[in-house]
Amino acid sequence: MRLLRVGPPGLERPAVLDADGIAHDLSPLTDDIDGAFLADGGPDRARTVLADGLLPRIEIAGQRIGAPVARPGKVVCVGLNYVDHAAETATPPPAEPVVFMKAANTVVGPDDTVLIPRTSAKTDYEIELAIVVGRTARYLDSEGAADEVVAGYAIADDVTERAFQHERGGQWDKGKSCETFNPLGPWLVTPDEVGDPQGLAMRLWVNGEPRQDGHTKNMIFGVRHIVWYLSQFMVLEPGDVINTGTPAGVAFGANDFPYLREGDVVEVEIDRLGRQRHVLGQA
Repeated sequence: MRLLRVGPPGLERPAVLDADGIAHDLSPLTDDIDGAFLADGGPDRARTVLADGLLPRIEIAGQRIGAPVARPGKVVCVGLNYVDHAAETATPPPAEPVVFMKAANTVVGPDDTVLIPRTSAKTDYEIELAIVVGRTARYLDSEGAADEVVAGYAIADDVTERAFQHERGGQWDKGKSCETFNPLGPWLVTPDEVGDPQGLAMRLWVNGEPRQDGHTKNMIFGVRHIVWYLSQFMVLEPGDVINTGTPAGVAFGANDFPYLREGDVVEVEIDRLGRQRHVLGQA
């Protein structure tokens, strides 16, 4: 099942796509797609009422698509999680997941304008598989237990300012938390429709030029391990988002790709999760 939010920022309307891609209004069931909806079995209830024909159709063509989950409590990120990306940055593969946080207000819609920060010279892109948490997770007993707390998956572009990240001292958060730096969506896709999260091809283009062409099978730490691992250090709550790392092909890597500039168009897609298209603006 594919859940989404449609409308202007702050006024998004919850919706669900049926098997034919037709949108239906979820407002009779919930005011929003948020942590409370996910924790209360919202996706299963939505599936039932959709199958029973109880949700009215809505037209979404030409409307803005928002992030598929309302503002998360936190965005947790895993860095250097693909063998090829670690290699292109001349970094040894980590022995444990590299964890950092990203400000929750970086999350915007999949096609919203992404703003290059003032004084930025090295704004970069990172296609990532995002996990959306559906149940509280603390001290999970095993990796297998992760399946019970995942509400679904989405596309994220973990936009990053590399000079802020690596050349200004301190932690990575400064290069990760600029406004609009986490386009998310278009959909929250439930695990039954995604299938194996380690079986997804992922691609990114800048101005039509292929930049990233990766696959989630090349993660150093898989989805289940990441969820289990994070639960040993923090409480994951419904609606939280976890970005799971990016494959090779970023501008920061060992290649000649230029950094992003105002007017550039970034397109991002992951198998079964849809597609993003955002234009770069200037803050």
